[in-house]
Amino acid sequence: MSFFKPSTESARHNRNMVVQLVLIWAVAIFGFQILLKILEKPVPEPSYTQFESSWQAIEAGTATVSDYQEAGQAVLSVLGKIALDPGDKLLLNQALSHFAFQISDQKEDLKMTLSDFESYAGSITDISDEAYVAMKDELIPVLAELFALNELDVRSRIAPLEVKSALMESFEDTGRERMVETMGLYLIHNRSALTDTKFLGFPFHYFYTAVFLLILFVGLCWLYCVRTDMYNKRYGVED
Repeated sequence: MSFFKPSTESARHNRNMVVQLVLIWAVAIFGFQILLKILEKPVPEPSYTQFESSWQAIEAGTATVSDYQEAGQAVLSVLGKIALDPGDKLLLNQALSHFAFQISDQKEDLKMTLSDFESYAGSITDISDEAYVAMKDELIPVLAELFALNELDVRSRIAPLEVKSALMESFEDTGRERMVETMGLYLIHNRSALTDTKFLGFPFHYFYTAVFLLILFVGLCWLYCVRTDMYNKRYGVED
């Protein structure tokens, strides 16, 4: 028996019902995705707005210490994200290291302290090593002060791992040209009323895809079973 060319009335009803349920499922999934694309607008995080104004001053050669600090804070916000492209991470490390070098009044001392920390970090296999932890803890307040951060700020905690002594003295033009695009990639997000609205404590788009679509799938399966039983009784079909 062909699904597309049913030979009995019962089979024809079954085929039509399956097509209807598949269409409902497809509209529920792809219709929502299309609606998300239609309504979305790029919205920058506050860190991006902060970086954008500071970066303009840095590129114009009129940057103050405050500009380097704000740009460094924004870069650390991106470096704290979990998923970073390795090439982007290297670029941000270069930028952050260069900013630290520009801000510091004791450039050579800072470079030497970082170099010692990096050398020791490369020789251990356990990050709970007491000497490693002590060296890192000594760097945290130094870098936190450089970037005008509270020592308890998570960005202060990751700064010793992201500022590199070998990258401090130069920041190539090719890297500078990629900074705005790279920062925008991680700090500008497509948002809409569907992503910003909360429903039962969840962002609506999350609730819809993670909860509602699952319930809908179970509901369509239940409906298929009920209507199949109904048609079987109507046309005298017995399993």
